[in-house]
Amino acid sequence: MDLKGKLLSIDDALRLDRKEILETYKSYVNPVLAGLQALLGMDLNFVKAQGCSVWDEDGNRYLDFVGGYGSLNLGHNHPAVLEALHKVETAPVMLQSALGKFAAVLACNLAQIAPPGLQNCWFCSSGTEAVEGALKLARIYTGKEPIIYTQGGFHGKTMGSLSVTGRKKYQQPFEPLIPGCLSVPFGDVDALEKALKESSTAAFIVEPIQGEGGIILPPPGYLREARKLCSMYNTLLIFDEIQTGLGRTGKMFACQHEDVVPDVLVLAKSLGGGVVPIGCYITTAQIMKKAYGGGMDRGLMLTSTFGGNAHSAAAAIAAVETIVKEDLPHEAQVKGEYFLQKMEKLKNKYDLIQDVRGKGLLIGLELSPSKGLLDSLSAGMWGKLSSDFLSSMVAAELLKEFKVMVLFTLNNPNVIRLEPPLTVTTEEIDRVVEAFDELFSRHKGFLKIALKSGKSAISSLFRR
Repeated sequence: MDLKGKLLSIDDALRLDRKEILETYKSYVNPVLAGLQALLGMDLNFVKAQGCSVWDEDGNRYLDFVGGYGSLNLGHNHPAVLEALHKVETAPVMLQSALGKFAAVLACNLAQIAPPGLQNCWFCSSGTEAVEGALKLARIYTGKEPIIYTQGGFHGKTMGSLSVTGRKKYQQPFEPLIPGCLSVPFGDVDALEKALKESSTAAFIVEPIQGEGGIILPPPGYLREARKLCSMYNTLLIFDEIQTGLGRTGKMFACQHEDVVPDVLVLAKSLGGGVVPIGCYITTAQIMKKAYGGGMDRGLMLTSTFGGNAHSAAAAIAAVETIVKEDLPHEAQVKGEYFLQKMEKLKNKYDLIQDVRGKGLLIGLELSPSKGLLDSLSAGMWGKLSSDFLSSMVAAELLKEFKVMVLFTLNNPNVIRLEPPLTVTTEEIDRVVEAFDELFSRHKGFLKIALKSGKSAISSLFRR
């Protein structure tokens, strides 16, 4: 298909084949990402998705255990969400001269399922935007500037969110970032208290379980102690539950594993039912009133053009209702325990697996190959390659040979994330475990082939 000199239609997009998609993406979106995914065989043309499954143009079925980085708690194209969108298809999507009734209903419903006391919502279009809103809320409410965040944490890539994202690789090219942001080790109560003592802090933002940090669980009692310290030092506690919320960890929200209530709870990803983008924070009526009440000027500071529009809010209403109706937090707990037990057996079987950890259906598989093994397989090249390489090879091989989709976590590329929809079946879990088992049983062979064919290209792509 000749793609130059014309505007392409939806029908044109549907007709693109794998090669045309790759070339168009390279030319007009992100050539480095396109090249990397093509190198790893992750440039397939998928044409259909339902639940935990996706199908390519040749009719092959794949299991999606990436789950949109936690955006697909309901799976692909859940019928309840699609039905909700159908019901509002003729409604005004946005009217700035009227109140959003669907946003109001969604906020009401979120207040019913949120930790007690959290009541007022602000809606936006993404997780990073919701984090930005939460940081602004903390500063305007407290009148303070400093924000404390955790090393290894991930809160987004826009300027404010990036300033509290705990990996220098993403921060350094954009410095100077937002001033007044200080990192502390995740799980270290003493370090948190020291930081709170030394500065008059607006907020402490933290994930109850670090997602992109490598599925890192906090020490028992850490969240509870953080709550006490933030209250003691008049600092807002912000829980980023963008990835952990809405049932993913076996509770509606991960903070409920310790019965801790934050001052601000941030949501996105699966809030849109895996179909439309929507983000929000929910806070107390008292915090919202002090921050943005008391006059027209303050109220108008809290707007977002697409925030809470009819389509996104309707999808979210259906998503929340489905999660509650189908008791998906319980499903995540039961299936997560089953999955972890299965993966733990693989850990005991293969030295390649350093650790298996997680809660609910948020599971990390940490790989730790011996340097000697990889140097021998790569003729000494391993020292020049990033540790990302092995996880990428595992993901590529699982996709190619076993029709299983996985990826690594952004802040800890040694860790393969396992985040299937909460509707996943035990049979689908078994299929993935069996794929890992077969792959690792012959890992020396596939490492030899992959290193021989791709070491130069991957070395340049992953160079730090």
